[in-house]
Parts: sequence; structure tokens; C-alpha cells
Amino acid sequence: MELVVARAGRAHGLRGEVALEVRTDAPERRLAVGARLRTDPDVGALTVASVRAHQGRLLVAFEETADRTAAEELRGVLLLVDVDLDDPAEAEDDAWHRSQLVGLRATTTDGRDVGEVVGLEHLPAQDALLVRQPSGATVLVPFVRELVPEVDVAGGRVVLDPPGGLLEGDEVADGEDDGEDGSPDDGPGAGGR
Repeated sequence: MELVVARAGRAHGLRGEVALEVRTDAPERRLAVGARLRTDPDVGALTVASVRAHQGRLLVAFEETADRTAAEELRGVLLLVDVDLDDPAEAEDDAWHRSQLVGLRATTTDGRDVGEVVGLEHLPAQDALLVRQPSGATVLVPFVRELVPEVDVAGGRVVLDPPGGLLEGDEVADGEDDGEDGSPDDGPGAGGR
């Protein structure tokens, strides 16, 4: 199985280093010196020559990028590795690949069927499941434990515990996210004199 481990960002300095947007929980293993990575779009395989942290970013130099010009050409390129998900060394708790999630039924904690997982989006704050609801409309559900308490790949489902109003048929509870402060209606005819 092919995994995206990072996306190349801006070049850094003159010696061919690239800032990475890391997309793996194990960068120390996936991006270790000597690691060989495929690219998408295909610009040829890259071999990690050095890795260092700098101001909260991971900077990597590749044997194939000797200068800033070569590093700039990598901007936006995805870095890929092949993994065998059945290999115990690849097993990670609470980590799933997109291909394991797409096609799973989405149910709520009370057992209501609310659709099917049709994608996984990598957003700046966290990943989000793309769920196609019975009407055909899609919704992004942040892929965090509070909203997705259970992923049962073997059972073919994910369990969602969404806030009111996120999914079709869910109502927002009184006073929840509607701008109200929970007090009685103070509009015209509400009294108050």
C-alpha cells in the first residue's frame, strides 16, 4: 500500500533543503537518513541525505537536490512510501489509511445509519472524514476521538458522535450554537415591562 508521508514545501537556504508538511505519525522512521521515497508527480525517487528541525518545521535535504534551484522544483510534490499494512511493524494504534476507511458505513452512537465514508481530507487542524449522507449530500466530520469514538474496519463501520446539526436529521439542541444565551425569547410581544 502506498502512503503519503509528506508534502514538499518551500526551499530553505542555498544547500537544497526543503521544508516539509509532514503527514505521518512516524517521521523519524519514514524520513530517516537513507530512506528512499517515491514522488507524485513523479520527479524521480529521492533519498534522504539529512533531516533537522528548524523553528517548528522539518527540513530535509535529498541526495538528488544539491542546491536551492533543485529544491524549489520539489515544491508541492508528495513524498510516498510503500508499506504492508499486514506487517506488525507497520501497525499503529488509532491509525488508519484512507483505503481502509473509504467504504465504511457511518453510524451514530445510537445505531442510526447516517451514510458512507467516501474520503479522507487532510486539513490544517486535523484530518476529516468525508461522509456521503443518504440524501447524497456530503459532510466533513473532524476525525478526532470525540466525534469518531470508534473505527471498526473489520466490522465495516465507523461510529460518529457528532454535535447537533452536523448531520442531516440532527437538530441543534436549545441554546446550542444558535447564538442564544439560553434565556427566554425577548423579542416583540415577549413582555419584560
